[in-house]
Amino acid sequence: MLENTGFGRSVEMLQRSMDVSLLRRDVIANNIANADVPNYKRSVINFEATLSRAVEAEDLQPRLLLATTDERHISNDRQTDWRSVQPRRVLDYLSTEKNNGNNVNPEEEFMDAMTNQLTYSLMTQAVNFEFNQVNLVLR
Repeated sequence: MLENTGFGRSVEMLQRSMDVSLLRRDVIANNIANADVPNYKRSVINFEATLSRAVEAEDLQPRLLLATTDERHISNDRQTDWRSVQPRRVLDYLSTEKNNGNNVNPEEEFMDAMTNQLTYSLMTQAVNFEFNQVNLVLR
């Protein structure tokens, strides 16, 4: 019912972002738990940048439409639906923090955990604000 409204869209984006935040919390906890394991490589979650590109692409139209004569040709007007964007877990193979090949820096992980928790708190406040606005209208 509310999928095509600004309210529905913002609540769904916040809900998806909160789910990704929970996944990110688990990944950070896993990184901290393996901080002393030799050759362990830390993981990060990529989501927000891909979601942002998908949302921005909805409003943009290509300047030049390419003609396709076969269904296997790639069209330049194909857009990624922001609802189909999934979080990606990425291993950091490029850095090394310790001599044993492990690249987990506990201080950085704790900072990431704190930032993630604050972001989650802000998202819950934003969802609360959205529903308070609906309650004001219904009164």
